[in-house]
Amino acid sequence: MKRMQVPLSSPDIIEKDIEAVVGVMKTRFLSIGPKVVEFEKRIGEYVGTKYAVAVNSGTSALHLIIRGMGIGEGDVVITTPFSFIASSNCILFERGRPLFVDIKEDTLNLD
Repeated sequence: MKRMQVPLSSPDIIEKDIEAVVGVMKTRFLSIGPKVVEFEKRIGEYVGTKYAVAVNSGTSALHLIIRGMGIGEGDVVITTPFSFIASSNCILFERGRPLFVDIKEDTLNLD
């Protein structure tokens, strides 16, 4: 069997990003406030939806998606084992059942 190395990406952080973060850190609003409202509005406009909600993490976002889709006890959800644990934990938290499916070697995505 051939050994495979999966490349991970490095974050692409530019000076403008650092300045924006520092600017927010100098306010009283680290997790709420005008920048969050602005972000939600701009994301909603970008994807063409009336509502958008910012959350604290990808884990929280996945959990909201599972709950919003009505996934519940006994529901089977196809997911990948090649992911952060949150992909399956959010399913389990809602009492669903993750079904792990192999990924394609050339794309690393589900087929």
